[in-house]
Amino acid sequence: MQNILLQTTIEGDSDDWHIGRFHLLKAFLESIRDEHGEPAFRVTARNRGPVEHDDAVLSRLDESDYGQLWLFAVDTGNGLTSEDCAGISRFRRNGGGLLVTRDHMDLGSSICSLAGVGAAHHFHSRNLDPDTSRHCVDDTITTDISWPNYHSGANGDYQKVEAVGEVHAVLHDPESAGGVVAFLPSHPHEGAVGAPPDDPTARVILKGRSLSTQRDFNIAVAFEQSESGGRAIAQSTFHHFADYNWDPSTGCPSFVSEAPGDGLRQFPEALRATKRYVRNVAQWLTGGT
Repeated sequence: MQNILLQTTIEGDSDDWHIGRFHLLKAFLESIRDEHGEPAFRVTARNRGPVEHDDAVLSRLDESDYGQLWLFAVDTGNGLTSEDCAGISRFRRNGGGLLVTRDHMDLGSSICSLAGVGAAHHFHSRNLDPDTSRHCVDDTITTDISWPNYHSGANGDYQKVEAVGEVHAVLHDPESAGGVVAFLPSHPHEGAVGAPPDDPTARVILKGRSLSTQRDFNIAVAFEQSESGGRAIAQSTFHHFADYNWDPSTGCPSFVSEAPGDGLRQFPEALRATKRYVRNVAQWLTGGT
């Protein structure tokens, strides 16, 4: 059994994307069984400690017994201290697995200082996308949010996704018609990720398409295990994993203004595919396939 840490970069504001809003993900990960029928993962879910201090767990993550960190960067730029980033970076250098995800514009930009994986995340004012043609608004509905903000659909709906290049292990789906994960939850304004050009272990593995502009955008970047560290995934938005996106009846923070859809409820195959992706990521980050 491997220990997984699900962690946000905020203290736990009840009217924000605190860790309790990822309960369905936690429950699903805990339901996964190994080849002997035993639980494959022990899952701990927590918010960060007070932002004026180093986080007690993240800053010393390399000294813990966790095998994976799923980091939901939901802060506005101050969610990780330099010591937190150093602890996470040491954890990965020691072979730990990471999933690091954020959202639109500068939301979650504190992850930029993470070794390797941080460079895969592009924000509005930090580590900008090198393709300047993408420095433009995609979601024109929520006008107070600027780029990057790829519009893949309403919360509660689903999007069609497409594998990039050779199908990566985390995208294998024997229950789908094409044998590949074909759907993920949608979100009105996803962030931007890309493979760092100076890292030969990283490549874009999954892309979506904007419903607003019909432009393709990257959803996931995979980092293979190497001398520089363990396996990792950089994901365009934490909304692929949030309760509200799997089931809008679970509720959302009061600042969410967009009306939700019911596509996932109407088309259960999309949620099944999402869970297959989650299972694949968790198993791949252990070092398995």
